[in-house]
Amino acid sequence: QVQLVESGGGLVQAGGSLRLSCAASGRTFSGSYMGWFRQAPGKEREFVATISARGGNTYYAESVKGRFTISRDNAKNTVYLQMSSLKPEDTAVYYCAAGGGGLITRSPAYDYWGQGTQVTVSS
Repeated sequence: QVQLVESGGGLVQAGGSLRLSCAASGRTFSGSYMGWFRQAPGKEREFVATISARGGNTYYAESVKGRFTISRDNAKNTVYLQMSSLKPEDTAVYYCAAGGGGLITRSPAYDYWGQGTQVTVSS
């Protein structure tokens, strides 16, 4: 069992930066692939980034590649999403997820989800 709690969301101007954190509890965090997803109002949840269990491999959605960086600190049971050059279209609720078993972009493949944190980018 893994419990996930996101933090770090907020309101930022376009071009700004935010760092999201996802704190995990449970013995299996260090062995789990982790992912970040987001959902904007009226839209389906979409993949943002994923990272392997030891952090050596990552994969990003094209829309965020070069602007967002996913990382993890297994000693702290935490995964991060550093977001830079933010755009209004990045506005969404951001969720972290555990599981997947690989660098997977499909949300049903993930077993555990956090409650989400709101990111709002003003123009």
